[in-house]
Amino acid sequence: MRVFDDIDHPLAARFQDFVRRPDFPCVGAKSAVGRGQMKFVVARDLQSSWDDLRIYSALLEFATAYRENRKLFQSLVVLFETTPRISETAFEQAMWTRIQSLADKDVWHGQDYDERVSPDPESPHFSLSFGGEAFFVVGLHQNASRPARRFDVPALVFNLHDQFEQLREQERYEGLRANIIQRDVAIAGSPNPMLARHGELSEARQYSGRAVGQDWECPFTPPPALAAASNDR
Repeated sequence: MRVFDDIDHPLAARFQDFVRRPDFPCVGAKSAVGRGQMKFVVARDLQSSWDDLRIYSALLEFATAYRENRKLFQSLVVLFETTPRISETAFEQAMWTRIQSLADKDVWHGQDYDERVSPDPESPHFSLSFGGEAFFVVGLHQNASRPARRFDVPALVFNLHDQFEQLREQERYEGLRANIIQRDVAIAGSPNPMLARHGELSEARQYSGRAVGQDWECPFTPPPALAAASNDR
Protein backbone atom coordinates (compact mmCIF):
# COMPACT_ATOMS: atom_id res chain seq x y z
CA MET A 1 0.00 0.00 0.00
CA ARG A 2 1.23 3.48 -0.80
CA VAL A 3 2.39 5.37 2.27
CA PHE A 4 1.07 8.70 0.98
CA ASP A 5 -2.53 7.56 0.84
CA ASP A 6 -4.16 10.54 2.61
CA ILE A 7 -5.81 12.01 -0.51
CA ASP A 8 -9.26 11.37 1.01
CA HIS A 9 -8.50 13.21 4.27
CA PRO A 10 -10.60 16.38 4.76
CA LEU A 11 -7.43 18.48 5.07
CA ALA A 12 -6.21 17.23 1.70
CA ALA A 13 -9.52 18.29 0.19
CA ARG A 14 -9.23 21.73 1.80
CA PHE A 15 -5.71 22.17 0.48
CA GLN A 16 -6.79 21.29 -3.04
CA ASP A 17 -9.65 23.80 -2.77
CA PHE A 18 -7.11 26.38 -1.58
CA VAL A 19 -4.95 25.75 -4.67
CA ARG A 20 -7.99 25.88 -6.97
CA ARG A 21 -8.93 29.39 -5.80
CA PRO A 22 -8.84 31.81 -8.76
CA ASP A 23 -6.32 34.10 -7.04
CA PHE A 24 -3.88 31.36 -5.98
CA PRO A 25 -0.73 32.27 -7.91
CA CYS A 26 1.15 28.99 -8.45
CA VAL A 27 -0.07 27.60 -11.75
CA GLY A 28 2.25 24.61 -11.33
CA ALA A 29 0.37 23.58 -8.19
CA LYS A 30 -2.90 24.10 -10.02
CA SER A 31 -1.68 21.74 -12.74
CA ALA A 32 -0.68 19.12 -10.15
CA VAL A 33 -4.17 19.23 -8.62
CA GLY A 34 -5.91 19.25 -11.98
CA ARG A 35 -3.96 16.20 -13.15
CA GLY A 36 -4.43 14.29 -9.91
CA GLN A 37 -0.68 14.39 -9.30
CA MET A 38 -0.64 16.07 -5.89
CA LYS A 39 -0.01 13.45 -3.20
CA PHE A 40 -0.65 13.94 0.52
CA VAL A 41 0.59 12.88 3.94
CA VAL A 42 -1.42 14.17 6.89
CA ALA A 43 0.86 14.26 9.93
CA ARG A 44 0.31 15.38 13.52
CA ASP A 45 2.48 18.29 14.59
CA LEU A 46 5.20 20.17 12.73
CA GLN A 47 6.94 20.64 16.07
CA SER A 48 7.07 16.88 16.75
CA SER A 49 9.08 14.01 15.23
CA TRP A 50 6.11 11.64 15.60
CA ASP A 51 5.51 11.19 11.86
CA ASP A 52 9.04 11.67 10.53
CA LEU A 53 9.51 8.03 9.52
CA ARG A 54 6.22 7.99 7.63
CA ILE A 55 7.01 11.28 5.91
CA TYR A 56 10.46 10.01 4.94
CA SER A 57 9.01 6.76 3.59
CA ALA A 58 6.58 8.80 1.50
CA LEU A 59 9.45 10.88 0.09
CA LEU A 60 11.37 7.72 -0.85
CA GLU A 61 8.34 6.23 -2.54
CA PHE A 62 7.56 9.50 -4.29
CA ALA A 63 11.15 9.80 -5.62
CA THR A 64 11.12 6.20 -6.85
CA ALA A 65 7.76 6.63 -8.59
CA TYR A 66 8.99 9.83 -10.26
CA ARG A 67 12.05 8.12 -11.74
CA GLU A 68 9.71 5.53 -13.26
CA ASN A 69 7.46 8.21 -14.76
CA ARG A 70 8.92 11.70 -15.02
CA LYS A 71 5.63 13.47 -15.65
CA LEU A 72 5.64 17.20 -14.98
CA PHE A 73 3.72 18.84 -12.14
CA GLN A 74 3.96 16.29 -9.34
CA SER A 75 4.09 17.37 -5.69
CA LEU A 76 4.06 15.72 -2.28
CA VAL A 77 2.26 17.79 0.35
CA VAL A 78 2.68 17.13 4.08
CA LEU A 79 -0.06 18.70 6.23
CA PHE A 80 0.31 18.99 10.02
CA GLU A 81 -3.19 18.87 11.46
CA THR A 82 -2.64 19.45 15.20
CA THR A 83 0.06 22.16 15.15
CA PRO A 84 -1.03 25.23 17.13
CA ARG A 85 -0.92 28.65 15.45
CA ILE A 86 2.73 29.71 15.47
CA SER A 87 4.74 32.74 14.40
CA GLU A 88 6.78 32.92 11.20
CA THR A 89 9.99 32.48 13.16
CA ALA A 90 8.64 29.46 15.06
CA PHE A 91 7.38 27.93 11.82
CA GLU A 92 10.77 28.40 10.18
CA GLN A 93 12.55 26.78 13.12
CA ALA A 94 10.18 23.81 13.23
CA MET A 95 10.32 23.40 9.45
CA TRP A 96 14.11 23.13 9.44
CA THR A 97 14.03 20.72 12.39
CA ARG A 98 11.75 18.42 10.38
CA ILE A 99 13.90 18.82 7.27
CA GLN A 100 17.05 17.99 9.24
CA SER A 101 15.42 14.87 10.66
CA LEU A 102 14.31 13.71 7.21
CA ALA A 103 17.73 14.42 5.67
CA ASP A 104 19.50 12.51 8.45
CA LYS A 105 17.26 9.51 7.77
CA ASP A 106 18.23 9.64 4.10
CA VAL A 107 21.88 9.36 5.11
CA TRP A 108 21.19 6.55 7.59
CA HIS A 109 19.45 4.62 4.80
CA GLY A 110 22.51 4.94 2.57
CA GLN A 111 20.84 7.05 -0.11
CA ASP A 112 23.08 8.98 -2.49
CA TYR A 113 22.71 12.76 -2.65
CA ASP A 114 21.49 13.96 -6.03
CA GLU A 115 24.71 14.92 -7.82
CA ARG A 116 23.00 17.69 -9.77
CA VAL A 117 22.72 19.82 -6.63
CA SER A 118 24.79 20.75 -3.58
CA PRO A 119 24.07 19.70 0.05
CA ASP A 120 25.70 22.93 1.28
CA PRO A 121 22.89 25.37 2.25
CA GLU A 122 25.19 28.30 1.54
CA SER A 123 25.74 27.21 -2.06
CA PRO A 124 23.67 28.79 -4.84
CA HIS A 125 23.24 25.22 -6.15
CA PHE A 126 21.74 23.89 -2.90
CA SER A 127 18.70 21.61 -2.85
CA LEU A 128 17.55 18.91 -0.51
CA SER A 129 17.85 15.30 -1.63
CA PHE A 130 15.75 12.27 -0.71
CA GLY A 131 16.14 8.89 -2.37
CA GLY A 132 18.63 10.37 -4.83
CA GLU A 133 16.21 13.05 -6.11
CA ALA A 134 16.63 16.76 -5.39
CA PHE A 135 13.70 18.62 -3.84
CA PHE A 136 12.65 22.24 -3.33
CA VAL A 137 10.35 22.91 -0.35
CA VAL A 138 7.54 25.46 -0.06
CA GLY A 139 6.30 26.13 3.48
CA LEU A 140 2.81 27.40 4.28
CA HIS A 141 1.13 28.26 7.59
CA GLN A 142 -1.52 30.48 9.17
CA ASN A 143 0.75 33.46 9.95
CA ALA A 144 2.76 33.62 6.72
CA SER A 145 3.45 37.19 5.61
CA ARG A 146 2.90 36.30 1.93
CA PRO A 147 -0.84 35.72 1.25
CA ALA A 148 -0.10 32.80 -1.08
CA ARG A 149 1.64 31.01 1.80
CA ARG A 150 -1.28 31.23 4.25
CA PHE A 151 -3.12 27.98 4.87
CA ASP A 152 -5.24 26.64 7.74
CA VAL A 153 -2.45 24.41 9.09
CA PRO A 154 1.30 24.22 8.52
CA ALA A 155 2.21 22.49 5.27
CA LEU A 156 5.43 21.48 3.52
CA VAL A 157 5.19 21.04 -0.24
CA PHE A 158 8.02 18.97 -1.73
CA ASN A 159 8.65 19.76 -5.41
CA LEU A 160 11.14 17.90 -7.57
CA HIS A 161 14.17 19.84 -8.80
CA ASP A 162 14.23 17.74 -11.98
CA GLN A 163 10.86 19.15 -13.00
CA PHE A 164 12.31 22.66 -13.10
CA GLU A 165 15.12 21.34 -15.29
CA GLN A 166 12.58 19.69 -17.61
CA LEU A 167 10.76 23.00 -17.95
CA ARG A 168 14.03 24.76 -18.76
CA GLU A 169 14.84 22.18 -21.43
CA GLN A 170 11.38 22.75 -22.93
CA GLU A 171 11.91 26.55 -22.73
CA ARG A 172 8.81 26.86 -20.55
CA TYR A 173 10.42 27.76 -17.23
CA GLU A 174 10.81 31.52 -17.63
CA GLY A 175 7.27 32.00 -18.89
CA LEU A 176 5.81 29.93 -16.05
CA ARG A 177 7.93 31.78 -13.50
CA ALA A 178 6.89 35.19 -14.83
CA ASN A 179 3.23 34.16 -14.72
CA ILE A 180 3.48 33.03 -11.09
CA ILE A 181 5.29 36.23 -10.04
CA GLN A 182 2.68 38.41 -11.77
CA ARG A 183 -0.17 36.53 -10.08
CA ASP A 184 1.58 36.69 -6.69
CA VAL A 185 2.07 40.44 -6.98
CA ALA A 186 -1.63 40.80 -7.77
CA ILE A 187 -2.61 39.42 -4.36
CA ALA A 188 0.37 40.60 -2.27
CA GLY A 189 0.92 44.03 -3.78
CA SER A 190 4.67 43.51 -4.22
CA PRO A 191 7.11 40.87 -5.52
CA ASN A 192 8.43 38.25 -3.13
CA PRO A 193 11.87 39.59 -2.08
CA MET A 194 13.17 36.04 -1.48
CA LEU A 195 12.73 34.85 -5.07
CA ALA A 196 15.88 33.87 -6.93
CA ARG A 197 16.73 31.46 -9.72
CA HIS A 198 18.58 28.24 -8.89
CA GLY A 199 22.30 28.96 -9.27
CA GLU A 200 22.02 32.63 -8.30
CA LEU A 201 21.38 32.36 -4.54
CA SER A 202 20.75 29.50 -2.13
CA GLU A 203 17.11 28.39 -2.41
CA ALA A 204 17.14 27.62 1.33
CA ARG A 205 16.23 31.27 1.92
CA GLN A 206 12.91 30.74 0.13
CA TYR A 207 11.61 27.62 1.89
CA SER A 208 9.84 29.11 4.91
CA GLY A 209 8.37 32.14 3.15
CA ARG A 210 9.77 34.53 5.77
CA ALA A 211 11.76 37.50 4.46
CA VAL A 212 15.31 37.09 5.79
CA GLY A 213 18.30 39.41 5.68
CA GLN A 214 21.71 38.95 4.15
CA ASP A 215 23.08 37.81 7.50
CA TRP A 216 20.60 34.90 7.76
CA GLU A 217 22.23 31.54 8.39
CA CYS A 218 20.46 28.37 7.34
CA PRO A 219 20.08 25.95 10.29
CA PHE A 220 20.48 22.90 8.02
CA THR A 221 23.64 20.83 8.62
CA PRO A 222 24.63 18.36 5.90
CA PRO A 223 26.70 15.34 6.98
CA PRO A 224 30.42 16.24 6.97
CA ALA A 225 31.25 13.85 4.13
CA LEU A 226 28.58 15.36 1.91
CA ALA A 227 29.60 18.91 2.76
CA ALA A 228 33.22 18.11 1.92
CA ALA A 229 32.25 16.46 -1.35
CA SER A 230 30.14 19.46 -2.35
CA ASN A 231 33.21 21.68 -2.23
CA ASP A 232 34.66 19.64 -5.08
CA ARG A 233 31.65 20.12 -7.36
